[in-house]
Amino acid sequence: MDLKRKLARLGGVGPGGKPGTSATPAPAAPVVPVPAPAVEPEAPSAEQAARVAMLRRMLGELTERHGTALRRGPPTPPPGPLPAESRTTPHGVIHVAERLLSPEHHHGSAPLAEALDAEASLVASLALQPSLAGVDFQRMLFLDTETTGLAGGTGTVPFLVGLAWFEGRSLRVHQLFLRRLGEEAPLLRELAARMAQASCLVTFNGKSFDWPLLRTRFVLNRVPVPAELPHLDLLHCARRVFKHRGSGTRLVHLEEQVLGFHRVGDVDGALIPELYFRFLRGAEGSALTPVLEHNVNDLLLLAALLGLLARRFRASGAEGKDPRDLLGFAGVALRARDPERALAFAQAAAAGDSGAVRAEALALASRLSRRGGDVRTAVANLQRALASARKEQTAPLHLSLAKLYEHGLKDLPRALHHARLCPPAESGEALRRRVERLERKLSKATRASTLDLGEPL
Repeated sequence: MDLKRKLARLGGVGPGGKPGTSATPAPAAPVVPVPAPAVEPEAPSAEQAARVAMLRRMLGELTERHGTALRRGPPTPPPGPLPAESRTTPHGVIHVAERLLSPEHHHGSAPLAEALDAEASLVASLALQPSLAGVDFQRMLFLDTETTGLAGGTGTVPFLVGLAWFEGRSLRVHQLFLRRLGEEAPLLRELAARMAQASCLVTFNGKSFDWPLLRTRFVLNRVPVPAELPHLDLLHCARRVFKHRGSGTRLVHLEEQVLGFHRVGDVDGALIPELYFRFLRGAEGSALTPVLEHNVNDLLLLAALLGLLARRFRASGAEGKDPRDLLGFAGVALRARDPERALAFAQAAAAGDSGAVRAEALALASRLSRRGGDVRTAVANLQRALASARKEQTAPLHLSLAKLYEHGLKDLPRALHHARLCPPAESGEALRRRVERLERKLSKATRASTLDLGEPL
């Protein structure tokens, strides 16, 4: 059989296919898509809409800031040398920029030396880290890095490691600069030596970024990784305390809004890697002066912020005018299992506001009163909260009142009234069971009362 016939036989269709016939598939019937039934999107609540609007505003501000910085480009200071001096160490040459700030130095409205007055037990409660209670904060080490990028990992290099510590009540700022990539070992050994003299690290987002990055650099450069110190990350403290401001917890925002310090001529963080890369390609060393100054301000802010947070937390609501911050402190004290301090902050927050913050503060005060066994005060606080609550805040308040009236005060009519106002805080089967239970109890109590009135004297 020749090749042509063999090919013809292979063209048969499956078992029983005839040699020499090719399979011609029948045209498929056209598929008519069936439109899915239209589903009406659920309307967002007022609280969700407010959050979305806030996120959109923050995203717009971030995009505008980043775009403006890129259009503006890096600042161009007058030509000059790198503002850091060379020092010879047993491990090699390092490049250091250093300054000593007096005990009277303020960063915005906050004195730097006030950080030394922070009691360890108070800081441990503020940070929700019991392990900090035994730390000597006289020997704390402030740390902040400037890097070649924010991605982390092995490709990101910290070219500037900013350190600060107290000598007496003066603050020494000590910046370690990397002149060339690949010369990290002496810098890292200097950092390790300084950490060996410290009692703890104080950073802002250092637990997630700065220290993991530095630890990676130690490993990659085959330098022994220093023993990890107790670590106070002020980002977490700031988020808990200032979360009700709704403007985020970026370091510069806190600096302006809480400390009243406005940086003049500050370099945008998005431009810092490019400035360093220009230096590596031969640009003037003075081009990095704004970067070193930016890093100094970050370090000063750490000391100022720690002192301010500790002072206000110690005052238990007697200091600080912003009810949003007082409410934040109340929440921290509650989580730290300090009910007296939490109640003092909640009462101060409620006294300083007439709207949503007041409602939330009174709800927190109610929770504390209920834990203390004072049900009537708990109910009174919730009733006051309802008077100033936003619409989306009322349902949880009604639910709490329904529980307190039913189980605490045994006032079934009021419990039933508030239970019917619970949705959406409670709905579906749980709400149905609650309402039915209250109706049964109320009916039974009404029948018992009727029988009692009908008994002969």
